Amino acid sequence: MIVVERIAPDGTAHRVSIGVHEVVADMTPPAGENAGPDPHDLYDSALGACKALTMLWYAQHNGIPLDDIHVGVTRDASAERAGTYKLTTRIAISGNLTDAQREKLHDVARKCPIHKLMTEVTTQIDTIFIDERTGRSEP
Repeated sequence: MIVVERIAPDGTAHRVSIGVHEVVADMTPPAGENAGPDPHDLYDSALGACKALTMLWYAQHNGIPLDDIHVGVTRDASAERAGTYKLTTRIAISGNLTDAQREKLHDVARKCPIHKLMTEVTTQIDTIFIDERTGRSEP
């Protein structure tokens, strides 16, 4: 379970607890204090991290001599309210790789689980409010 809690009663920053890990999320000024990445940055970074980790896992399990991976993610949110949120990833890899190994790693990056989740899956979200006085779900 992921838990998000406000850090200070007068601030905008929130602690995001993911198992034993913590990260701070916030809004950028002027709405927030910029104490951590904003939710869009966290969403976008999930894609970059997944591509890097998927390529690394594949290379390790297939004996591909991958030395380094650098993934950059940029966003174009100009049409987000109209239904289009565009992410562009730029991937640089190094190692004593053949052309075939490079191409395979490119294919693997395009098929990482978060890429698929963002492009091929319908996400359903239920939002349930809990009454702090009773601990019960509100209708």
